[in-house]
Amino acid sequence: MSDGLTELIKFIQIGARLDLKTIAVEHVLGLTGSKEGLEVIVDCPQLLVSLISLLEDKCIPVGKDASLCLVNISADSKGASSLVNLDVKKHCPPLQRLPEHIVIQTLNNILNPESHIADHCCMILSNLTRLSHLIENIIEIIKMRGNIFEELINIFTKNKYNKNGATLHYLGPVLSNLSQSHEIRRFILDQDKCVIQRLLPFTEYKDSLIRRGGIIATLKNCCFEEEFHEWLLGEKVDILPSLLLPLAGSEEFDEEDNDKLPLELQYLPDDKVREEDPDIRCILLEAITQLVTKRVNREYIRDKNTYVILRELHKWEKDRKALAACENLVDILIRTEEEIGEDNLKTVEVPLDIQEKFQKMDEEPLEDE
Repeated sequence: MSDGLTELIKFIQIGARLDLKTIAVEHVLGLTGSKEGLEVIVDCPQLLVSLISLLEDKCIPVGKDASLCLVNISADSKGASSLVNLDVKKHCPPLQRLPEHIVIQTLNNILNPESHIADHCCMILSNLTRLSHLIENIIEIIKMRGNIFEELINIFTKNKYNKNGATLHYLGPVLSNLSQSHEIRRFILDQDKCVIQRLLPFTEYKDSLIRRGGIIATLKNCCFEEEFHEWLLGEKVDILPSLLLPLAGSEEFDEEDNDKLPLELQYLPDDKVREEDPDIRCILLEAITQLVTKRVNREYIRDKNTYVILRELHKWEKDRKALAACENLVDILIRTEEEIGEDNLKTVEVPLDIQEKFQKMDEEPLEDE
């Protein structure tokens, strides 16, 4: 198979005959669908360079097939590492035009409003940034292109940016993956840029679970920056309603409870439904749990009557992991500050018996009511 791929490389380049190039790329795409095929392709750096170069091919079907090949290759951990660490100049086949690094090449297509493969390139970049050990390297490569992070936020929040129907939903996971980096979290939380405020509406974005989940995970990552908690909860960001609203159902509360809730959660319509994805519900709960680290923020979140939303969620929740996350948060909020006895929960050492209790709860199967 390896020898056959070497023969194919001369046809997998921009200047090759269109009919032969089309067949060759289709063949490689078929190979990326199997584990054995992927292993051989990943070990052929010249072929990887050739596929990257075809992202710029003028023949749209060829460019799409090449991008799908790279989606499949980047979904494999070894394939993603090979693509990010690929020495394009060293392995570029003779007489072939030298392509950009795959990160730059995908960004060029994502930012091009006329690109036919922008969504595929979002998926490639999402796959590449999924591996934590590659993120810092990728960020440095992205920075070589200029002030790209602001551009990505701009196109992500713009309606129908791409003229050829690309939705760019997979930029959500890209932002989530990149926000594992302290540097990117600081960019999103820059108080002069208003980035995080532009992302908050996507916690209720119904058209795409991928986009919605990516942004909610991004918000959770940003909640790890403890020094920004009061600003996030304050009126300039007001993150709490955006985290609570997806967890709320259509339950009716009495007037006293309603008045204590954030305005966005008061008198919700009868057709209001909770976030459908249990992993996303869990991420929302974990984000709020990060925000209750300090006493002043715990008191604020209690005052906003967060407990009643969590109480109703707990009655409704069936997913074991989300239920445990809900119980963990409720356990903090229902305790008095005297019982907690610490300003910062991150300085508290959880007793071993309590750790074992939570672990046992997580392992026990839920019973249907």
